[in-house]
Amino acid sequence: MSKKDFYEILGVSKNASAEEIKKAYRKKAIEFHPDKNPGNKEAEENFKTAAEAYEVLSDPDKKAKYDQYGHAAFDGAGGFGGGHHMNMDDIFSQFGDIFGGAFGGGSFGGFGGSSGGQRRVKGSNLRIKVKMTLDEIANGVEKKVKVKRKVQAPGVKYKTCATCNGQGQVLRVTNTILGRMQSATTCHVCGGTGQTIESKPNNADAHGMILEDETVSIKIPAGVVDGMQLKVSGKGNEAPGNGISGDLIVVIEELEHEFLKREGENLHYDLYISFAEAALGASKEIEAVNGKVRIKLEEGIQSGKILRLKGKGIPSLNSYGNGDLLVHVNVWTPKNLNKEQRQFFEKALTDENFIPKPEKSDKSFFEKVKDMFS
Repeated sequence: MSKKDFYEILGVSKNASAEEIKKAYRKKAIEFHPDKNPGNKEAEENFKTAAEAYEVLSDPDKKAKYDQYGHAAFDGAGGFGGGHHMNMDDIFSQFGDIFGGAFGGGSFGGFGGSSGGQRRVKGSNLRIKVKMTLDEIANGVEKKVKVKRKVQAPGVKYKTCATCNGQGQVLRVTNTILGRMQSATTCHVCGGTGQTIESKPNNADAHGMILEDETVSIKIPAGVVDGMQLKVSGKGNEAPGNGISGDLIVVIEELEHEFLKREGENLHYDLYISFAEAALGASKEIEAVNGKVRIKLEEGIQSGKILRLKGKGIPSLNSYGNGDLLVHVNVWTPKNLNKEQRQFFEKALTDENFIPKPEKSDKSFFEKVKDMFS
């Protein structure tokens, strides 16, 4: 089932400013807020969907990827860029301040660090590079990677921070000429978690965390590009106490192919043929991403001719089909001739059939380049 457009979800145009997007999200979030719609599952899903849309459209990099590739830019295991996979803790942790005082400071069942509830912090993100061959990019792949991430040590016990009373923030009141000014700062004792260590094993750090290796399975869709970042939610470092795990950021690194050159969704292949093959025609086997393909060269084919094999390129991330494979024909000129060969070509110098006679249909180099990029 196709996903609904993020701009349509928030009711804004593609040219909407960051402030307009923020206002639209706040309006939707208040409309479908769980406090206003207790027990309404449809409203809860709309609330999460609006958060997903805002998570992407409020981030310039994610917005640019979405505008170019649509939902496919964030599809994959664990919900790449997936607000749809966020729980209420994620949403209120990231966007709770946007609700302002509409719901008592953004509270909902103790989420989001509201008054009377503990503040939940998010663990740090991890970043890894995943190398992919052109074949893997063309077909999509599931990669298993080993990640060293911080997790809560077995047996660690936390208690409510006595300094901030579990709020993660300390209120400061300052007397000024304008009156008493109140400000909130992160608690220096618990670092904003609202909890301190009561007891921990010897191998844990000061926050009760240990490093642990974990194998993470990542489904990477076909058509990704070099440098693209995908997100696996919840596979970054865990946060101390009852915090939310960070995310695993997966950066795609495309490995160079021996024969094929990529240009967006199209592929280029340089085919070298002899004078004899160019004059007589030939059947040649060439490299493609999903195995070899055989093509037929017509008699008298010219060097510089570009043969387009439809659909033999890279799949589009937006599911618009595949690009093409462009075969560039190059007639190879021999560098060393024996006596018999030299005599043949010397006779050919004055042969009427060997004198170049380009036809109007034979395009120049610049016309071929123009056609290739159009």
